[in-house]
Amino acid sequence: MSSKLLQSIHTPNAPEAIGPYSQAIKAGGFVFTSGAIALKPDGTFLEGDIEVQSEQALRNLRAILEASGVGLAQVVKTTCFLVNMEDFAAFNAVYAKFFDEHKPARSTIAVKTLPKNALIEIEAIAVLS
Repeated sequence: MSSKLLQSIHTPNAPEAIGPYSQAIKAGGFVFTSGAIALKPDGTFLEGDIEVQSEQALRNLRAILEASGVGLAQVVKTTCFLVNMEDFAAFNAVYAKFFDEHKPARSTIAVKTLPKNALIEIEAIAVLS
């Protein structure tokens, strides 16, 4: 695919990628974000429970989407990774505050570990207006 059809997204309002990847990519009328965890924009990890980490991960996701020219209302699909499914209800409560009436399709997957020993990681696909 031509590099003109792909645009790498970067914003200082979310943490830098901690590996060889972009915060997000615009391609084919969509924005595909990398997974967001509870890193502050300066790159320090935000310790805390599932609510604290979910809030920060969703703030990061929102900042990356906004830098891409979309918002949470344009998200069509999220994939959420939880280290502990017992945190599902608490995570849902935070998630619902960010998405409010807009309810994108979603998968939630239990995983053994996440980068930085995070409790949650969230990625999204949004449609460009």
